[in-house]
Order: sequence, then structure tokens, then C-alpha cells
Amino acid sequence: MHLKTLLALFAGFATVLASQASLAQTNYPTRPVRFIIPFAPGGAGDFVGRIVAQKLADVLGQSMVVDNRPGASGFLGIELGASSKPDGYTIVLGNNGAVVISPAVYTTSSVRPTRDLAAITQIVDVPSVLVVHPSLPVKSVKDLIAFAKARPGKLNFGSPGSASGNRLEMEVFRKAAGIEMTHIPYKGGAGPAVTALISGETQLMFTTLSSVVPFVKAGRLRALTVTSPSRVEVLRDVPTTTELGITELVGGSWQGLFFPKDTPGPIIDRVFTATVKVMADDEVKRRLASSGVDIVVSSAPSEFARFVASETQKWDKAVKDSGATAE
Repeated sequence: MHLKTLLALFAGFATVLASQASLAQTNYPTRPVRFIIPFAPGGAGDFVGRIVAQKLADVLGQSMVVDNRPGASGFLGIELGASSKPDGYTIVLGNNGAVVISPAVYTTSSVRPTRDLAAITQIVDVPSVLVVHPSLPVKSVKDLIAFAKARPGKLNFGSPGSASGNRLEMEVFRKAAGIEMTHIPYKGGAGPAVTALISGETQLMFTTLSSVVPFVKAGRLRALTVTSPSRVEVLRDVPTTTELGITELVGGSWQGLFFPKDTPGPIIDRVFTATVKVMADDEVKRRLASSGVDIVVSSAPSEFARFVASETQKWDKAVKDSGATAE
């Protein structure tokens, strides 16, 4: 066969393949999508993720199969998502702990989220709250510091894992206050750590606000301060770290959606647009607000990618300064 004829056939074949790929992306999704939540049920990640997954299924017209994959402060789920096929049928929920803190702690992993995940959009920001078991005879942060100083190393604080943002928050607080405490990490996210605190296995912890609001309101936990810039509506009587002058601890735990790297741009844009619509839904806003969760949506996937990169630099320094290691 003449060379020109062969080249023409190859070109035509390539055009057909490209057209089929484009059509598949235009019709996306045509089958159920796996939605990885890298935490156990019961924490803020699972709470937010299931609300978003349910509504995203409605907007996209395909079911979302929620897949809880806890472990290594959420990093196991991130690794699973990063190694998945980049065809748009695996979405990963990530937060600052799993995406930008864990890589600085679990340094032996070959996965680097800024390189191996494709950012879609931020969806929420969740303030943290310092809570204590009600048996602890303290009513304020000042009381807690005095109590802990009189008992160096005697108090146990829980966390969702060695590489979690909540663990680092307590390390920052502990150093600023000049107190010694023992860290008890729990696997699976905030849910198991909160359960341990309620049962009395530990005495205090920083955790995401949405993980403990019902328990605070029921008197099963006592809230001492929240890390938001201003007081949160669901716990109006609880002072902020800003009010208390703890300027090192102002902010929250952001959560966002990711694809595996190399996922086609049109699919990323499709899910970005759908997610923006989901986060504007009145029911979603009501359900999240009831637990003190703030909706924050990126202006574009590229903007979220830049945000994640800057957060990675910030938390990498925080991990080194705190001396936090995997336990």
C-alpha cells in the first residue's frame, strides 16, 4: 500500500478515536462514579462528603458510590485516588490534613497530591473547636492551661492521626501555652477520636466543629474555643481563638474535590460546574450551616490548584516546626 494512503488511513483512524473520546467526555458520566472519602464514618469529612455526593449524583444524572477508605490520617484514600484510572469515574474528597499535611509526615510515600491529583474545587471550610471531656474540671482555656501545667504529661489528647491538622493544632497550642500532654492518635478520621473522647479514653482534643456540635449541645463534651475569625452561630457562647489572643490558631480545615492526574479537562470542567451548582443548593447550605460548616467554592480548578500548592508550602513548614512524625 502506498505510504500516503497508509498515512491517510492512520490519520483517519486517529480522528475517529479522538471523536469517540470527545463524545465520551461530552456524554460523561455514563455509569456510576466512585466517590472516595478517605475517612471513617462519623467525622466532618464523611458528613460533608455524603451530602455533596448525593446532590452531585442528582446534578450529573448518575449515582455516586461512596467508598470510605480511612487510614494514615486520610492519606491511604488519597493514594488510592491518585493511582486510579484518570477517566472521570473516581472522585476523591480531600482536606488539608490528607492532602497537604500527610505528605510532610509520611515522607516514604511516592504519592505527592500536588503532582498526582487534579484539583476540581474547594467546597467547604470547617472551623476547629477545642473540646474537653465534661469530667475535666475546667470551664475555659485559661483553666485548662493551669490544670495541665499542674499535671505535666498527665493529660491525653486525641487526634484523627499523626498527620492530621487537628494534631498540629494541639501541638501549636501546647507549645504556645507551655504545657506537656500525651498524644493518642486514632485511625479513621475524627469519628473514632471523638468517640474515644466521649468515652473518657482521652481528655481533650481539637476537632472539626461539625464532628462534635451535637455532643456539645447534649452536654457530652465541653467546648472551650473555636478557631474561626468570628463566633459561629451554632455555638454562640464559645469564644474564638482570636478573642483569646491565640493568633497562631485562626482558620479551619478546608475540604475539596480531586480527580486522578491526567483526567481530561472537559470532564474536570463538567464536574466543577456541577459542584458549584450543588454548593448553591438551598438544602445543602442549610444542612452544612446547621453544623457550622462554611461553604467556600473556588473560582476555577486552576485557582484551587494554586491554593493547594500554597497550603502545601505552609503546612510543610508547620510540620517541621512542630516536629510531628508518624506514630
